[in-house]
Order: sequence, then C-alpha cells, then structure tokens
Amino acid sequence: MPPKPPRRAAAAAAAAVRNQRVSPDGGSAPVPTAPARLEIGEADFVGLCDALKVSESVREKAWKTYESLTAADGAPAYNKKKKETWGVCIFIVAIDLDEMTFTFTELLKSISISVCTFFQFLKEVDVNMDTVSTKVDSTVSRLKKKYDVLLALYHKFERTCGLIYLEQPSSEISAELSSVLVLKNYWITFLLAKGKVLQVEDDLVISFQLLLCVLDYFIKLSPPAMLKEPYKSAVTAVTVNGSARTPRRGQNRNTRTSKQIDTDTKVIEVLCKEHDCNLDEVKNVYFTSFIPFLNSIGIVASNGLPEVEVLSKQYDELYHNNKDIDARLFLDHDETLQPDVIACSQLERTPIKNNPDEELNVILPQTPVRAAMNNIQQLIMILNSATDKPSDTLIRYFNNCTVNPKDSILKRVESLEHIFKMKFAEAVGQGCAEIGSQRYKLGVRLYYRVMESMLKSEEERLSVQNFSKLLNDNIFHTSLLACALEVVMATYGRSASQSDGTSAETDLSFPWILNVFDLKAFDFYKVIESFIKAEPSLTREMIKHLERCEHRIMESLAWQSGSPLFDLIKQSKEREGQTDQPEPTSTLNVPLQHNHTAADLYLSPVRSPKKKASGPSPSATSTPDAQPGVTPQTQKPQKSTSLSLFYKKVYLLAYLRLHTLFFRLLSEHPDLEPLIWTLFQHTLQNEYELMRDRHLDQPPTLSPIPHIPRSPYQFSNSPRRVPAGNNIYISPLKSPYKFSDGFQSPTKMTPRSRILVSIGESFGTSEKFQKINQMVCNSDCQLKRSAEVSAAPKPLKRLRFDIEGQDEADGSKHLPQESKFQQKLAEMTSTRTRMQKQKLNDGNDTSASEEK
Repeated sequence: MPPKPPRRAAAAAAAAVRNQRVSPDGGSAPVPTAPARLEIGEADFVGLCDALKVSESVREKAWKTYESLTAADGAPAYNKKKKETWGVCIFIVAIDLDEMTFTFTELLKSISISVCTFFQFLKEVDVNMDTVSTKVDSTVSRLKKKYDVLLALYHKFERTCGLIYLEQPSSEISAELSSVLVLKNYWITFLLAKGKVLQVEDDLVISFQLLLCVLDYFIKLSPPAMLKEPYKSAVTAVTVNGSARTPRRGQNRNTRTSKQIDTDTKVIEVLCKEHDCNLDEVKNVYFTSFIPFLNSIGIVASNGLPEVEVLSKQYDELYHNNKDIDARLFLDHDETLQPDVIACSQLERTPIKNNPDEELNVILPQTPVRAAMNNIQQLIMILNSATDKPSDTLIRYFNNCTVNPKDSILKRVESLEHIFKMKFAEAVGQGCAEIGSQRYKLGVRLYYRVMESMLKSEEERLSVQNFSKLLNDNIFHTSLLACALEVVMATYGRSASQSDGTSAETDLSFPWILNVFDLKAFDFYKVIESFIKAEPSLTREMIKHLERCEHRIMESLAWQSGSPLFDLIKQSKEREGQTDQPEPTSTLNVPLQHNHTAADLYLSPVRSPKKKASGPSPSATSTPDAQPGVTPQTQKPQKSTSLSLFYKKVYLLAYLRLHTLFFRLLSEHPDLEPLIWTLFQHTLQNEYELMRDRHLDQPPTLSPIPHIPRSPYQFSNSPRRVPAGNNIYISPLKSPYKFSDGFQSPTKMTPRSRILVSIGESFGTSEKFQKINQMVCNSDCQLKRSAEVSAAPKPLKRLRFDIEGQDEADGSKHLPQESKFQQKLAEMTSTRTRMQKQKLNDGNDTSASEEK
C-alpha cells in the first residue's frame, strides 16, 4: 500500500483556519467554539462532510470505507475522483446507519455529478469491493426508478405543453400567464399532487394519468387565445355551455371558480384521445384522487390557484422529508438531472419520411409513456368483448358438473376483490382504491376468458364435459385469477427505464399478487404454461414476463419454507419405485416437450391409493387424468405429475446456466461437465433440503472472500534487506516508469550497480541467478560461523531460483506432462497452504506478545 498522505495535519490546519478571526487591530483572535472534535480525513473531505451536515459516526465510517477502497485494486481511479468517491462513501454509510442529514440532490450538487453518473460510479464501487449492502441497494433501486419515471414524465410534459399552448400568444394575454410561469405552475402542482396522492411514486401509468388531470385543470383556467386546437375549441365549448360564466374577454383567471371547472369533462376527453388513454380510468383518477388533493391544499375553497411560491414551499417540505430528488430542477434543465446520451436518443426519436412525394404518416415515438399507453390500450381492446360475469358457454360447463361450481366461483371473485382493493390502496395510496377496483375488473374479465378457453381445450383433448373436480378446486381458481391479475398489473406497471418491453420490479410486481391472495408459488406455477397457451392474444413481452415469473418460482420462491413442494418430494420418496433416474444432458439441449395441462397438474395425486379397485371410479369422467373405457384391476402408485414436470423444468433451467458457466470457465475440459452435472442433480434429488430458503444459483450462503495479498509474502513498502550484511533487498514490484508532468520518465533506482530481478517476468540469462544464489549461500556460511560465538538466529527463508524449468514462489515445479488445469489446481493448493501457515504463525506471534 502506498504511504498515506498527511491527512491529519491538513485537517488540523483547516480547523485552525476556521477557528481564527481577524481582530480590530489586524491580528487574529480565537472564536469561541463548541468542544473540540476529532478531525477525520483530508481538509476537502472534512469540508464536504460539513456541507452535508453529517454526523461524526458517518464521517468516521465513510473515511474508513474510502481508505479500504483506495487500498484495493483500482486505487488510482479513486484517487483521480476523490470528491466523487467521498460522496459515494458518505451516501452508503449514511443509509446503512440511518443518519441521512442531506437529500440526494444536495449530495449530487456538492460533488458536481449527475444522477446517471452517480449510479454508474456506485456500480463500479460495488464491483471492485463488496461495499454496498442490501439496504443501500434497495434505496438506490427506489431512487433510480423514481428518477426514470420523473424523466419520462417531464419529457412528455414538455412535448404536450408545446402542443397545447401558442409560442407567441396575442398581446391581450397578461404577463402573469407567460409560458414560463405556466409551465412552472403546472409542473410543481403535479409534483405536489404526485407526492401527496401516490405512495408508489414509480407507477408510471397512474402518474401520467394524474399529470393529465393537472393539464386539464390548467387548460380550463387559460384564455382561449393562448391555446392551440383542439384545446381552444374544447375550452370555448365549455365557456358557451357554462351558464354561470361571464365572457372571457378581460376576465381574470381567478374569477372562475374551481367548482364549475371540476364538472367539465370536454378537455379531459380531448387529452385522453390525443394520448390514447382510457377515459374512464383518467376520470376515476380525477374525481377520486385529484379533486381531494385540491381540497387538501385549499384550492377548491378559494378562487383559482395559489401562487407558485406557495406551491413550491409545500413541495419543498415534501422533498426534504423524502430526502430524494428535487424534481423542480427539471424546469431549469439542471445538469444533475440530465440523462446519459443513450437515454436521450431513445426519448427523442422522430418519425422519418421515406419518400418525399408521399404524405407523412406521423408515427409517435415509442417513449416509455407512449409504449405504456399502447400496451394498456391493446389489453383493453382484447377484453372489450369479455364480461365481468361468466359467459353462457361457461354456465353450460358449470351445469354439466356433478357439483355446480357457479356460486362458489362468484363468491370467491367477490371476496378476493375486497382483499385486492384493500391491498392495492395500502401499496399505492388510499385515494387510489377505485383504481385498484378497475384493474381487478379487467383481471376478472381475463380470468373468465382464459377459463373458457382452457375448458374447451380439455373437452377436445379428453372428450368429456364434466370437469367437476377441477372447477371445484379452490387453488386452481385462485391461481388462475392471480395469473390474470398479474398480466394486468404487469401491463400497467411497465417501467419508465425499459424501452425493450421488459418489466422492471416495482412494489406491485410479482410476487406481490401471491402475497395478496396468500397463494403458494408452487401452486401458481402450475397454471402459467396453460395460461399462455389458452390466451393467444398475449403480447410477446407479456409471455416473456410470465416466463420470468416461472423462472423465479423454480429458482427460489418454490423452495421457501412452507412451500407444498417439500411435502410432495417427501411423499414421492416414501413411495416404492419413485426415485427418478438421472436426467441425461442430451435431453436438456432441446426445449421441454410435454402434453400436460393445468388440469393434470392440479389434479395429480398427492398421495396415490395402494388398494385394489373392483371397478371404475364413480367420478372417473370428472377428472382429466381418467381414461374412458379402461378399468384398472390394480392401481400402481402414481407419480405426482406436477412434481415430475417441475423437476424437469428445474433441470433444464439449471443445466442451461451450468453449461454457460462451464463454456466460459472450463471449456478445455469437456469430460468434467457430466461429472459436475451428475453431482448437482444428485444433490437436487436427494439432498433437496439444502435448497430450503435458498436460491438455485447459490446451494449455502457464500462465505466472505478474504483479502489475498498480491504476493504470498507480506512485504513492507520500503525495500527490506536480507540479513547477513549482503546487499540483497526484497521489495514489492514497482513500475520502471513514473508519470511526471503527464509524461513517463524512468524511475531512478539505487544502487546503480544493481542486479534487478522481477519474479514472474522473463529472467534473462542464468548468470544473474547464479550470482544471487552464491550471495545467499555466502550469507548462510557467515551465519553458521557467527552461530559458534553467539545465540542462534532465526532460520532464513531462502530465495531459490532454478535455471531450468519454471518455479513457483514455494519452489515447486510443474512437470511438462501436467495439464493447465492440474497446474492451476496445484498453484491454488500451494497458495492456500502458505496462507494457512502464515495465519497460524501470526496467531502464535500475537499470543506470545500478549503473554509478555
């Protein structure tokens, strides 16, 4: 490690300067201060801590974190970005200690860095050293999602206002309605509404619907002379139809009451049409969330809107309570909130005209907001033909059942609606309960639609119409409804940062729906594949989303304590002949092919009977597992279909990941792949308890990686002389060049008559090593002679250099016939042995010193 800079001296000097003041006679006099505190770190670091008002515990731990970073690999990069690194360290420690005395924007301003650059730099810190805790990771994820949503909404806001307002309105318009003031009032009102109405501030769809409500309110307060079409006509129509309104000419905006404006919906209809939004949903947000917000800040009771300063003051309080991003800075295009180049290019795509002679078909760019609205509209169009109640076809299937399931299905749908509505309001905001109810109704429509499609497929497959056992299965119905709602929630929950159509995790993301319905992940997995097959209109990205849900179940969620999976495995092991054969890797190189349906998985036996049957079961035609015309004399123990298919899918998922790792790390040893796979599969089959509450990619919690020095010998920074008086020195490898004024210059080395050897590089001629060996041998002889007249010194660790072959640090040789893998294994074993011995010796030295 390089020598540390004189931090404490600089810090003390800075403290002395701060504690001095100029006296009237030109001298300096001490200023009465609080009790002296320990100054930690360099003067600039202390100044940064003071600016952010961090506590002593935060600044002390932050400085230690910084020191550990600079001591690790990549220290030069951190030294070049000292201030940024300090800011990251302070941020990490403040979150871990729950002592945030500053907002995220204040931190960015203090270290002059943008949001995107900060996140990228934090990621580099996390890669180079395991510093970032789960708590910090969660906070960063929340900040990033909020920033992405705000960025997308502000870009949409700017473009929309450009389509609503004239750039140069007539001179009749008063100065108080200038475009800059209008934009500022709009945006701050929206930020305040978003912060007070929504608990989940990364919900892009509800946030945009709320923004439309704010736009509607302000448009109706604006004189028609300021507006473009079709908004000008909509406002004029409202004016003509409003019986209590006076002519607009010369009328101040504060003379129109909010109550009159609240009842008009013509402008909101235009906004929804222009942005492909569902009118009913936006109206719901307007009357259940936005109007109560206006009441809460006293707008409805008075005439017009409060001044910008009043709104800004309320938002400032909200922003400091959350300690996150000051979104008002978007209005100033502040550097801390500017996106990276890639994000800008995605947001600012414009339509291209292929042929100049053709008319330009305006295709709106696929911004995050536009993509989200398109997905929602596509889902709503699919479900327009569906109803909130069972169709006539479903009623016919219900009537064909031995036990009619209609009443239980309707009661279940009604009871789960109350639960869903309550949980949605808890997660998003109490004012959004009706929004949750709307989404639930869409899910119910999809639930009935997919159920009908599934039953038609089962009828064609089995030639039966009595599905009494399946349709009276509570877990099947709950899982099917949960899957339908997951599709709806994922459609509305599209992340603002994802232009590729994938869904990012939000507070309402999977597995949120499982927790709402208290549904086990293993039971939910059974319906996913059949759901996808039964609904051909699902988009490609939604199919990918459901596949990712299935993967999460297979890799971790199904292995949690309390999962029915463990009971199924245990029961399977208790049956005779239920041990699965090892899955050959050849079958895992192709997609899994099977003809099982959700009915097979939900009705597969949990504990199969082991008694003789004299005839067919009375309900044989009610189960899809039954085969008409076959009368079994003796029923053999049946394997659980759901368990068998689950394991096949887990094997396929695990093998693909293992094969990828093997190809990158051990491609030169193909013979090892089947051995590793056999061991893994045996563990998964017979030691399945190892998977409990763990992830497929990690069977126990990983141990912390010890810090391994670059050399097995711990050298000091300065050269160390070998005993016995000879001029032989050992020191860490240094660069033969140094930077001076931006140029490389040779490093001066002493003495000039040196013999310089760098372990691990080309050795050159053998004469150099023979000379060193001779010098070391001479030193041994001198030690032996001196031992006759004095106490025996400690034995020296001899430096050994072989002229032939390639030696390791411990003197071991590699044979020519050894493979690279065997050589690497030998090196790792040797290094580990040396470290264990060194650790043992250090422990003995410590014990001896304590005894003294």
